[in-house]
Amino acid sequence: MKAQILKAFKHQQLVDMMYMANDGSISKRRVKILKVSGDSFQAYCFLRKEERTFKMDNVLSAFPVIKKERMIV
Repeated sequence: MKAQILKAFKHQQLVDMMYMANDGSISKRRVKILKVSGDSFQAYCFLRKEERTFKMDNVLSAFPVIKKERMIV
C-alpha cells in the first residue's frame, strides 16, 4: 500500500481507500494526501471534513480517483 500512497502523493491525486481504524471498524474514505512521514501520512479526509493522520498498515486498499470529463456534442 505504501507505494500507492507515495505515488498518489507525488502526483497530487485524490485517493479512495478502505481504512481499518484501531478498533477494527472499516470505512471507505476519499482523501487528499498532504504529507507522508515514516509509517503514517496526513491527509484531508472528505468523510470527516478535516485533516487526519492515517497509519500505512491500516490501509486495506487504495485507488486513485480518476476523473472522466464528458463532452456534450
